[in-house]
Amino acid sequence: MDTTFVWDQHFVTDLESVDEQHHALVDLFNELSRGLFSKRSDREVVLADTYARLLSYTEHHFQEEEELMAKFAVDPRHVESHRSMHQQFVEQVIMLWAQRTTMTDPATTLVGFLTSWLGLHILGIDQSMARQIKSIREGMGPADAYDKERGNHDNGTQALLKMIGKLYTALTAQNAQLALANQTLEARVARRTRELEDANARLKALSCTDALLGIANRAHFNERLEQTCAIARRSGRPVGMLLIDVDYFKRYNDRYGHLQGDSCLQAVAKAIQGCAHRETDVVARYGGEEFAVILADTDMDGAYAVAQRMVLAVQALGLAHDSSQAAPVVTISAGACSLVPTGAGAKLLVREADQALYRAKGAGRNCAMKPETAERSL
Repeated sequence: MDTTFVWDQHFVTDLESVDEQHHALVDLFNELSRGLFSKRSDREVVLADTYARLLSYTEHHFQEEEELMAKFAVDPRHVESHRSMHQQFVEQVIMLWAQRTTMTDPATTLVGFLTSWLGLHILGIDQSMARQIKSIREGMGPADAYDKERGNHDNGTQALLKMIGKLYTALTAQNAQLALANQTLEARVARRTRELEDANARLKALSCTDALLGIANRAHFNERLEQTCAIARRSGRPVGMLLIDVDYFKRYNDRYGHLQGDSCLQAVAKAIQGCAHRETDVVARYGGEEFAVILADTDMDGAYAVAQRMVLAVQALGLAHDSSQAAPVVTISAGACSLVPTGAGAKLLVREADQALYRAKGAGRNCAMKPETAERSL
């Protein structure tokens, strides 16, 4: 199975952030669908990761939509039904996922539910929200915008939404009946399910995390960078990236020993991570004493500002470094860049950040620098 849900212009709401998030949800739904029908030996590990990302991104998307409705003071009647649909979806997905081992055909059940929900969500409640926001932007009151929306469906659209709505309602009822029928069985397999999920989580964490520093490893960094560039390429938004090197770290190891060197890297990693506040920010060990940071939707000024904060945060640790020529304490050099991906984005981001890091070292270290060409598209 290649693609379950195909994106086209009918699903566009003309709300840029909402459309971008819907497209990302479609990608995740299709990824989960492929995983459910996959015959790979590591299928369960891949599925657990995809499900966790889907649920996390869905909750993020719902929060963004609800904040958007609050921003434009959308009529409470619409907001209430919209929030209810959000909550119901999360509950349904969690329930279905927990009970999929007891289903006769879990792949078809899950994919059918997700597909019908996504169609109803976008074509129905989200399109309605978008039209109301458009009316409010044009000067109409929220209540009038809501009333106008209720009386402004063409017959074809109304029939389609009713059909999808009936399918979704039937699937929801079926899922509830399944949950009731499987309560006893679920109790018997609950322990095994938790053990499997815990094992998957540990395996995923081990595969993505640097054992010493507790941050993303190089392989996970490469994967996330490609994903971030792919999303940014569709939206035309910039991606910021930092490359960071601990100044004179070999001398630090020679002077204080490798055990102290490990403790130093752990402290530096914690300080750097403390400056990356968003869920989408990724801090990774790039190799040895090198770190890399992905900053989605961040321009050159923003990336450079984060790099400067990290330089100051590490210096503020006050870790003595008698063998450094940059300062009497442990410091870092940081290279910052920001580009709008339109081609081989990941490779050029790394190249630009590396050039900026080289300039920072040439400037005496303990500082952040931009590349000579600070702004351009890939």
